[in-house]
Amino acid sequence: MLNALTIALAVLLIITSVLLIVLILLHRGKGGGLSDLFGGGVSSSVGGSSVAEKNLDRLTVGLGLIWAASIVAVGLLVRTGS
Repeated sequence: MLNALTIALAVLLIITSVLLIVLILLHRGKGGGLSDLFGGGVSSSVGGSSVAEKNLDRLTVGLGLIWAASIVAVGLLVRTGS
């Protein structure tokens, strides 16, 4: 059972790693970015970033927390399993 849990967490870690790379590349940098391709480049002139950019930020932070928790969980399982 411990081995299956470690494999499941490793798969979760791989999936979240790939999604995190994609989400980070979608963010707008100083001169635009890949988010311009999907309509993220349109920002309001009143202030800050657009709603889509804020949602992308929230999604990236949430996925980053899941990624970090899965790293800690895999580390603890591997450490206690050996």
